[in-house]
Amino acid sequence: MTTRPLVESPAALHPAVAALPVSGDEVVVGGVPLTRLAARVGSTPFFAYDRQRVTDRVGEVRAALDGAVRLGYAVKANPMPAVVQHLAGLVDALDVASTREMHTALDTGTDPRHVSFAGPGKTPDEIRSAVAAGVLIELESETEARRVVAAGDELGVVPRVAVRVNPDFAVRGSGMRMSGGPQQFGVDAEQVPDLLGYLVATGVDMNGFHVFAGSQNLDAELIAHAQRATAELVVALADHLPGPVRYVNLGGGLGIPYFPKDRPVDLGRVGESLATVVGELIAPALPDADVHIELGRYLVGEAGCYVTRVIDRKVSRGRTYLVVDGGMHHQLAASGNLGQVIRRNYPVLVGNHMASPDMEQVTVVGCLCTPLDVLADGVQLPRAEPGDLVVVLQAGAYGLTASPTAFLGHPAPAEVLV
Repeated sequence: MTTRPLVESPAALHPAVAALPVSGDEVVVGGVPLTRLAARVGSTPFFAYDRQRVTDRVGEVRAALDGAVRLGYAVKANPMPAVVQHLAGLVDALDVASTREMHTALDTGTDPRHVSFAGPGKTPDEIRSAVAAGVLIELESETEARRVVAAGDELGVVPRVAVRVNPDFAVRGSGMRMSGGPQQFGVDAEQVPDLLGYLVATGVDMNGFHVFAGSQNLDAELIAHAQRATAELVVALADHLPGPVRYVNLGGGLGIPYFPKDRPVDLGRVGESLATVVGELIAPALPDADVHIELGRYLVGEAGCYVTRVIDRKVSRGRTYLVVDGGMHHQLAASGNLGQVIRRNYPVLVGNHMASPDMEQVTVVGCLCTPLDVLADGVQLPRAEPGDLVVVLQAGAYGLTASPTAFLGHPAPAEVLV
């Protein structure tokens, strides 16, 4: 088995492609050659997640953190129950953003004390369920705070809470900015002291603070700057609490390389920065605090692929199209319709023709009745015919559950953890 495709193509320049195991003519996923895996699944399209790659990535993060902070998994990145179950045994905490995700997390056997519930717009029913479960509720507004207190009074339970803070700074380099200026996320930093006064007066179990500045950042220096600014803010806000701060969530936001010019984040530098921030800022001021970072995409994104079968091959006025049985209804992000301003191609392969020298320029399109359903536009790939398997890489996070699966009523794809 080799770890590099035998054909050099633009796709092969991507670090995700260079790292792929290949056996003969086929990509290998989780130790299984692609055509055999497709037969095992029984249908296409499907998502496949490599168990060992997830385990290895968590190990890399653990080594970089060197015990400085606790590691949480953001379930929203990939809530497949088997994936969450696997990660529950590897990380310190699970972060959820809905009641369904909370139930998935609790079904793993994770102690509710190690489950946090974040996100704006928690309904009264969700808040009541979270209070009853005993998970840590990260408050995003004064309304949520009052609903949590009311639910605790009704159930006879002391709610466990933290305040999600919208800081007065933004982080450059993030694919999605989630702090600074007006935001639907969190409580504006200048409003937090008044909210803390209310919470303390009600007798809830106030644990601490969560600040999440942005996601999909590949610049370790910008991440380090955000970590330091976040720590300084949390230490300042702690002065408004009469008791100790026991929980500090510095967010995450580490990105993965989706496009050829992207370079992996310097994980070692991120770990060094966290150790310095904790040692110099947080530990002296907040000695009782457990410091967390919360990663989703970074733990699972590169461990997943989306596999779809060529149904038709057609040439239209000089352009060759491969029409596949999947599409944007399963993998919206790869189609460019989940936040890309200028559409760029994810790394895409013909997974059962890795050694073919017969290259051509093609556009890979899905089976939906919309011109938006493009998985790869004008890419160099080995010649493919109906029946061949197209593989979209970097598909382990924000794939199936971040896509419009009900559009046009096609069947949902399978998911497997291999």
